[in-house]
Parts: sequence; structure tokens; C-alpha cells
Amino acid sequence: MRATTLPPRTADLFAQGLELQTGSALLRFGAAWPHPAGRIGWSGDGAVAWLDEPRGHLWSVGEPTAAAGLTLRAAHQLPDGIREFTGPPGTDVLLGRHLAVADPVPWVFRWTLDEPPLHPAEERVSELHEAHHGELLTFLSRHSPAHSTGPGSSDVSLWAGIRDAGGHLVACGAMSRLWDSGAPLMASVATDAALRGQGLGAALTSWLTRYAVRRYGLCTLWQLADNTPADRLYTRLGYRNEDPCVAARISTH
Repeated sequence: MRATTLPPRTADLFAQGLELQTGSALLRFGAAWPHPAGRIGWSGDGAVAWLDEPRGHLWSVGEPTAAAGLTLRAAHQLPDGIREFTGPPGTDVLLGRHLAVADPVPWVFRWTLDEPPLHPAEERVSELHEAHHGELLTFLSRHSPAHSTGPGSSDVSLWAGIRDAGGHLVACGAMSRLWDSGAPLMASVATDAALRGQGLGAALTSWLTRYAVRRYGLCTLWQLADNTPADRLYTRLGYRNEDPCVAARISTH
């Protein structure tokens, strides 16, 4: 397998045309392309990989065997610099033959370039501001303890929410960004546990998608692969389901 390292040229990441193929939206919208001069990366026959240095997270797209090979090469070259990875399905199993892979989780990276159909409850959505951060934190801690981003995060450009007739927050969500590229990323969408199934999350998700598409021309999100209700909702809103992947840790113990 051929590989280029430390750092790749722009051509090294795109010469194979992987960014145009199904399953490579992370390469199109994600971390690899904005900073080619300083990006640590690897390219091979049918896959590319690039490193998010602060997190020690290696991203890869392409054919699973090639992606696993690049991940293994990277882990050997930077043994203390790579602690986790995301790659095409099967990367974890192939890599697990050589390294201790822990806690694999299947995800789908989804994206849309189009505004969704208008949800009737979108008119209830309003923007939330810094003065609401305490309220947001309390709400997320109660109704979505595993939320991916929180109030005050530098990655978030907007919080939005829905309130009931008494003014209490019953749903919220954020417009964040993919860390390297800045592409808009919907995150931390949560609904009051007692009110789920009433369309509040759908209205908020639709509103945030429309906001991102109008402002940036696209919207992206991460979905757990086994979350069937979310899958149905995002499909209905027009999000493409072409980019399955798996994330896992590389265990040193």
C-alpha cells in the first residue's frame, strides 16, 4: 500500500476522487480539505485518512481494508498520538486483528443541501441567547445527559428552543460546526422526556435545518445507526443516508 505522511499535499487527499464518491461526505464537508498545508494525513489504494491532532482522532474514508491499513500505519508511526478513530464499517474488525480496539459504535454522517418541508410547529421555535445558558444546561442535563455540545461552547453559533404555554423550555437544539472545516452541524437536539412523540423534536430539527441551508447552503449531523426514529425523521427531512461509519477507541491496556 502506498502512503504519504507528514503532511500530505492537497493532491494526495483528492487524487483518487474519493471526495466525489458515495460514503465520502466526511471528506467533502469534513476535516481534510480546508488546511492541507498543515494536515497530517495518509493516502493509499482506495482510502485516505487524516488526523485531528488535539483529540488524537484519526478519520478515514474509502474501502474498509485500505482504511484499516492506513489507520494501522498511522497508529504505528504515531503511537502516542492516536487514541480513537472513525472509519468505514468493518474498519474496527479489521483493525482489531492487530490492535486493541474498544467500544465500537456505528454512526451515520448525514447531510442535506435542501430545505425540508415546512413543519407546522416551526412557528413555535425561537432563538435562545447567552442569558438562557443556565436554563439550557439544566434542561439538557435532565432530558439529554449525553448531549454532544453544551451552552457556552465556542463551536456553537446558535441555540434554538420551543416553550410551552407557561414559558417553560420543552425542546432545544444547537447549530454547531464540524471542528476543522466549519461546516454547519446540528447538535444536542433534545425534547422534554414527558412530551416526546408530539413532534417538538421534528419541528426544531426542521427549523434548524432550514436555518443552516439558508445561511450556509447545507446542514450536517451525526446519527446513531440503530436510532430508528431518528433515521425516519432525518430521511423525511431530506438528509442523505450514504455515509455509514464506525467509531472506536484504541486501547493501550
